[in-house]
Amino acid sequence: MRKNLVHAGAGSLTYAIREIVIVAKQFQKLGLNITWENIGDPIQKGEHVEQWIKDIVAEIVTHDESWAYCDTAGVPATREFLANEVNKRGGAKITPDDIIFFNGIGDAVAKVYGFLRREARILGPTPAYSTHSSAESAHSGYEHLTYELDPYKNWMPDLQDLEMKCKYNDSIGGILLINPDNPTGTVYTREMLEAIVDIARRYKLFVICDEIYIHIVYNGFKSIHLSEVIGEVPAIVMRGISKEIPWPGSRCGWIEVLNRASDPVFDAYVNSILAAKRLEVCSTTIPQMAIPKIMGHEKYPAHLRRRADMFFGRAKEAYNAFKDIKGVKANCPSGAFYMTVLFEDGVLNNKQHLKIENAAIREKVEGLVKTAGNDSRFVYYLMGSTGICTVPLTGFYCKREGFRITLLECDENKRKWIFEAIAKALREYIASA
Repeated sequence: MRKNLVHAGAGSLTYAIREIVIVAKQFQKLGLNITWENIGDPIQKGEHVEQWIKDIVAEIVTHDESWAYCDTAGVPATREFLANEVNKRGGAKITPDDIIFFNGIGDAVAKVYGFLRREARILGPTPAYSTHSSAESAHSGYEHLTYELDPYKNWMPDLQDLEMKCKYNDSIGGILLINPDNPTGTVYTREMLEAIVDIARRYKLFVICDEIYIHIVYNGFKSIHLSEVIGEVPAIVMRGISKEIPWPGSRCGWIEVLNRASDPVFDAYVNSILAAKRLEVCSTTIPQMAIPKIMGHEKYPAHLRRRADMFFGRAKEAYNAFKDIKGVKANCPSGAFYMTVLFEDGVLNNKQHLKIENAAIREKVEGLVKTAGNDSRFVYYLMGSTGICTVPLTGFYCKREGFRITLLECDENKRKWIFEAIAKALREYIASA
């Protein structure tokens, strides 16, 4: 081409959660039955949507207006419902104009980072969720800036590291947190949220908080929204229905803008996001119309409690399977439906392996691991020997080595087999050096 057409940040658009699928599909063609532990889709893993929720959606579809465009920012009645929900918690107050709908959180992430001034950076956690880290890196054209989550303190943020990054890098304009966290399953305490908000206040930063899992909290923790502790600091909260209803195919998410009027630059930035949304006309109408009817239903609180209890039971199953394995560190999740298993420093090397019966798959794995990092080697061997597809921790913009699994499998016997098979593979792989 006469001109280079490629955006400076194009190389940063990586998504390990989906990219491992390419390898898994190759294994499938060689006869391997794949167990998908790479992606957070409750429906694909066997969860059934409750009938009363299906009935609500079915009724909405009978109305002609559900088939039409809605307002650019979203269905007015839904935005009013959600604004009232925020205001009932105490803390920051918002209006329906402070809510903007998107085609899923992925769309919101693309707009929120894509319309930042290129020199303005967002400091995010490591391990990072790939959608955020890739979008931030692609927007800037540089490596994503991160603060550490500490596995020896239940993956809580290292506040000293976070503050030093903010203090000595004046390109940082905002702090990202994911609560509950993906990929670690950690839930932030009120004290932790207040400490991060205080850092943002003192260094004149705004906060982005991904709360897609905010109502999937257990293990003695409570759901604490950023709006409850934000004070006067400007912030963007990301919410959606894909995980908690669950309805991932709806592609329906929104942002809640907190303290928009507190800073004219922040207000202009939010206006640019809304202007970009106008170019698309609007987001999907039917899921938006369903939100007040589902979330306002008398059965919804019990629905949330049941699912939180369900995932807590599975979290304990996974934790018990891995907690005593020498060479790995496993923390019991407290939210969302993921668990990160960490390899202790020095445990992995490029000599370890697992027995693979299928010769063609063994040859494929041996080819892949020649250039793979240490935790990717384990992931490939695990998949080749058992068919279980997980994601290496280094795929989450992280220097630490490990892997992430889900807590989504609904078949109890299969779930038990998954945890036992991974535990057995860990012991054999670590001992094979």
